[in-house]
Amino acid sequence: MNRLLSPLPVVVMVGVVALLGLLAYGVVAKSPDRGIEAALASGETPPAPDIRLPRLGSDGEGSLADYRGKVVVLNYWASWCEPCRAESPLLQRWHERLEPRGATVLGVDVLDATPDAQKFIDEFDLSYPMLKDGDGDTQKDFGVAAYPETVVIDRRGRLRAIERGPVDDAFFERHVVPLLEEPA
Repeated sequence: MNRLLSPLPVVVMVGVVALLGLLAYGVVAKSPDRGIEAALASGETPPAPDIRLPRLGSDGEGSLADYRGKVVVLNYWASWCEPCRAESPLLQRWHERLEPRGATVLGVDVLDATPDAQKFIDEFDLSYPMLKDGDGDTQKDFGVAAYPETVVIDRRGRLRAIERGPVDDAFFERHVVPLLEEPA
């Protein structure tokens, strides 16, 4: 019994508890904000944060407010992201279908070199508008943690769906197409 109360095991135990506490704090602090999923799951449609970023491939800035009145499929991507490469042709096809109906895909290139991003756009012949978030500052607004991630915003500027990872045709059919019939 005296051995258990000696200073060495107590110090080791305190150290282990402190290390576990720091580890738990690090995991919680670095976890992406999943508030959007919780809000959508409870039936809420919170307003989309109004991000403003430089346009990729042209001068000036763009913002989500520029697209008010349109359904927006906001896609966070990077040229070095393999799932983004696989997803890009699908996003382009859907943009071509959506644009005549008052909707758009809006790309946000994140943590990427501009020449690499432009090469990616040219390689996949992407025509939808692009913004550049070089530092990744707007990611926290949507809880983006990896790429690609896609957020659907209705004509009133409200969040309606989110997908962590690549989207597919079923995602568009389920979350985007029904919004095309809703008024602004």
